[in-house]
Amino acid sequence: MLFVDTHTHLADEAFAGEEDAAVGRAVAAGVTRMLQADTGSADREASYALCSRHPGVLFPMLGLYPGNVEENWRDEVDAMTPWLERKPVAIGEIGLEYHYRPETAELQKAALKVQLELARDLDLPVNIHLREATEDFFSVMDECRGMGLRGNLHAFSASAEVFERMQRYGEWYVGIGGVLTFKKAHIAEDVKRIPLERILLETDAPYLAPTPLRGTRNESANIPLIAARLAEIKGVSLEEVASVTTRNAETLFAI
Repeated sequence: MLFVDTHTHLADEAFAGEEDAAVGRAVAAGVTRMLQADTGSADREASYALCSRHPGVLFPMLGLYPGNVEENWRDEVDAMTPWLERKPVAIGEIGLEYHYRPETAELQKAALKVQLELARDLDLPVNIHLREATEDFFSVMDECRGMGLRGNLHAFSASAEVFERMQRYGEWYVGIGGVLTFKKAHIAEDVKRIPLERILLETDAPYLAPTPLRGTRNESANIPLIAARLAEIKGVSLEEVASVTTRNAETLFAI
C-alpha cells in the first residue's frame, strides 16, 4: 500500500537535523510522496532545498500562511515570483486564521484573494488553512466565482455541511489528519458523509500527532494510523483508503 501526505512541514525546526531521517521513515511506512506546505519567505529556502534533496518524494507548495500576514503582505507575495520556476504543485498554505490573528482579518482576506488569483493564473490548486473564519472565507470565494479554482481544505475539522457548501465552488477536497483519531472528535461523525473520493490524507507534521502518539512530534510516517481510523469509520479496507486517497492526491496536485 502506498500513501500520500498532502500537508507536512518537514523544514520546521522540530525536525532540525532529522529531516532526511524523517523522510526515510515515511517512505519505509509506505508514505512515498509528501507535499511540503509553504508559510512565507523566512523558511522557504530551507523548505525548497529539502524538496530538492528528495525529488519525486517531496513536492513544494508556494504561499503565505495567513498567520504570517502583516502590513507588508504584498511584498511577501511578490517575493514568491522567483520560486515559480521551481514548479510548486499548489499555492498554499493560504487562507484565514482568526483564532490567533483576528486583528489582521482584513489584511488576510486581501492576501487570500490575491493568492487565489495567482492560483488561477498559474492553473494550480490551492491548499487552504481555515480557522474560525468560515463565513469570511465564503465571502472571498463568492468574489472569486468563475475563476475555476480547485483545491482542498487542509486539517479539515468542520462539518459535512461546510464540505457540501464548498462543492458549489468547483472541485474541492478535504484533508483529514490526526484529529480524526482523537477521542470525541466530531469530524469522525461528519467524515461519514464525505465521499472517500473527496478525502486526502495529511499529517500537518510536526503538529497533531494521531492517537496513540498524541502529544508527540508528528511525522509523515504516521499516515497509516490515520488511514486505518478512516477505514474503520468508513467500513472499508485499509487498501481501499490507500488506493482512493492516493488517486485523489495525484488528481488534484498532478504528482
